Amino acid sequence: MYDLIGDIHGHADALERLLQQLGYEKRHRIYRHPDRQAIFLGDFIDRGPRILETLEIVRPMIDGGAALAVMGNHELNALAYHTPDQSHPGEHLRPHHAKNVQQHAETLRQVPAGELASYLEWFRTLPLWLELEGLRAVHACWDEARMAGISGPISDEFLHAACSPGGRLFESVEAILKGKEVRLPPGVTFRDKDGHERLATRIKWYEPPDGHTYRTYAMASEPIDSDLPLPDEVTRAAAPYPEDAQPVFVGHYWLRGSRPTLLRGNVACLDWSVAKGGFLCAYRWDGERALDAGKFVRTA
Repeated sequence: MYDLIGDIHGHADALERLLQQLGYEKRHRIYRHPDRQAIFLGDFIDRGPRILETLEIVRPMIDGGAALAVMGNHELNALAYHTPDQSHPGEHLRPHHAKNVQQHAETLRQVPAGELASYLEWFRTLPLWLELEGLRAVHACWDEARMAGISGPISDEFLHAACSPGGRLFESVEAILKGKEVRLPPGVTFRDKDGHERLATRIKWYEPPDGHTYRTYAMASEPIDSDLPLPDEVTRAAAPYPEDAQPVFVGHYWLRGSRPTLLRGNVACLDWSVAKGGFLCAYRWDGERALDAGKFVRTA
């Protein structure tokens, strides 16, 4: 069975504590469990104090068969940050402006260039999602229509298409790795976790939008001050996750609180803001169709 683990963001100390709580032991430099396998939900890098050490834990577990993983948006961002933009000489697919430089700065500072190049190549091997017997794992959003348009390896060609706004692949990858968003009404904004003003909010893609307002359809981590109803185009475009579908596990959403809770009976988010004073979180899955909030495991 599987232990699914949320966004780590360079917090290797918390990761080691969590793995030990879950019964993993380090053998020949790899954390292993005698009869379970970990599944990491992406976002290994950026922000935290021990990014290189995090990668040195996670990669050997995956390469050695002790774990599986999906790509997070920070791994995709790193690939784009270091990939030259073929249509704009001297620039990169992820522009090196202040916001992006700040987000990636700790990874650049902590991981030597040669090692970072190796890890970037390894990031290309990470799948965007996993569908296993009885469960699904993706960094931000499960949407089969979006996934149907994605195939092939993470090549430079793929990255160029995934970083080109307006294209089908861009929209699909944005939804899967960063979540679905709705533009806010004129005059309504909010500040995200890093203090940046936002004009759009990430939404509860797993729920039908009928009867929701901007405030109630926004993810709980985004405080939207608007009780206006959602526009018709949002309702028409929605593809809520079926209530009878197999469980899906996500990260990404910077949830807050002292005790993990389910998003829905078959949807669990495991990102509880370890990089912003929260905790690292796992779910011990043993084949159940209906998820159980009592099976979350968090670091102290």
